[in-house]
Amino acid sequence: MALEVNGKSIETDANGNLTDPGAWDEDVARALAAEDNIELTQEHFDVLNYLRTEYLDNGGEQPMERAINKGMSKIWGRKITSKDLYNLFPGAPSKQGNKIAGLPYIARKGGY
Repeated sequence: MALEVNGKSIETDANGNLTDPGAWDEDVARALAAEDNIELTQEHFDVLNYLRTEYLDNGGEQPMERAINKGMSKIWGRKITSKDLYNLFPGAPSKQGNKIAGLPYIARKGGY
């Protein structure tokens, strides 16, 4: 499968995740989000950048939802709940968020 962004064809897997996280940029994120009917805001990009940093800086580890809550609480300077993140990514911050962040598909249950 492929995603067309700015005249480039970007390969995705069967779940719609990028096969090469290095092909990601904000335009790719917008295209991936549009497939899920999400219009990205600065808060979305804060979460996406957090997810990418965690993945790239920690040997490919993808944080679970509890870790995302804690990380975003530090970044935003207020307590973040799962509901806050699900308002941004209704398909689960650790799954839909990772997809839009250009990260590989991860199959796991709950976030704790």
